[in-house]
Amino acid sequence: MIKRGRRLRENSSIRSLVRENTLSKNDFIFPIFVVEGENIKEEISSLDGNYHWSLDRLEEIISEIETLGIRGVIVFGLPNVKDECGSESYNHNGIVQKAVRKIKELSKDLYIITDVCMCQYTSHGHCGILNGTKVDNDATLEKLAEIAVSHAKAGADMVAPSDMMDGRILYMRNALDENGFKDVAIMSYAAKYCSAFYGPFREAAHSAPQFGDRKTYQMDPANSREALKEIDMDIEEGADIIMVKPALSYLDIIKSAKENTSVPICAYSVSGEFAMVKAAAKANLINEKSVVLEMLLSMKRAGADMIITYYALQAAKWIEEV
Repeated sequence: MIKRGRRLRENSSIRSLVRENTLSKNDFIFPIFVVEGENIKEEISSLDGNYHWSLDRLEEIISEIETLGIRGVIVFGLPNVKDECGSESYNHNGIVQKAVRKIKELSKDLYIITDVCMCQYTSHGHCGILNGTKVDNDATLEKLAEIAVSHAKAGADMVAPSDMMDGRILYMRNALDENGFKDVAIMSYAAKYCSAFYGPFREAAHSAPQFGDRKTYQMDPANSREALKEIDMDIEEGADIIMVKPALSYLDIIKSAKENTSVPICAYSVSGEFAMVKAAAKANLINEKSVVLEMLLSMKRAGADMIITYYALQAAKWIEEV
C-alpha cells in the first residue's frame, strides 16, 4: 500500500489546517539607528531601506511601526564623540537615552529594547575597556551595568547586552535591582558568534574594531555545545530572554536552545543575511518576498519565539497581503 502524505497537501485549506508554524507581525522586532543632529533621515548604504534617524525625525518611523502593528524595537545609537572608555554609552544624556525618552513620548505601547554594548562608543571599536590590546572583562562589567541603568532610567523596557563579557547578566541584574528597576527585563545575546555576517551592521553603526578582532569574546562558529553552556550561564544569572545571533546559519543552535531551555528565544537575523537577500533580489535571481518569508519562517520552525530583523516592516506588509 502506498502511504499518501500528499492527501494533507491537496489544497490551501488543508495545508492551512495542518500547518505547524506560522509567521505573525507580532514576531518581529525592528532595529532603529539613532544619531545626533537635526532633520536627518539618511539611508544606510549597507542596509537598503533602513535609515539613520535624528531625534526630531523619529516620529515618522515610530508612526509607521505602530501602524503596521509591530510591537517592539531595538535601539542602537551612534554618538558624535568616541573615547577609550566609551563614556557616551553611559551618559544619561547620550543618544540612546535621549532616543528612548523621545520614543516614550511618541508611543505609550511600543516596547523598547536597548542594545547594551560599547563598540559604537569606543575609539578602538572593541566592546569593552582595554588593558593594553586585550578587553578587560571585569573592568567592562562595571561600565555595562552603568549603561543598563542609564537606559532603564530613560525608560527602556528591556536591555540587551551584546558584548559577550563573562558575568555581565548578573552584574546588570544586580545593578538594575539595586537602582529600583526590578521590572526592567534582560535579553541576553547569549550565543553570539564571531561571524562574518556582521559586516553591513558595522558600517551602519560605525563599530568595526580598529585592530584585531572579537574572537576572544564572541563565540567560535565551530561550536554548538558551548552555546548551550553560555545560554545556561546567562539564564542562571537572570536573563529573561536569550538570543542566538546570527540566525540563518545557526538554526541548529536555536533548535538546541528551544529543546534545552524554558525561557523565550530571540533570533537575530543579522545584516549580512539581509544584504545577501537584497542583492540577490536586485539581480532578479530570487523572489524577495517568498525568500524572506521562508527564511523568517525557518527561524520560527527552529524554535525562535521572536525575530529581530531589518525586514520587519516589509515582512509585516507582506503578511497582511497573504
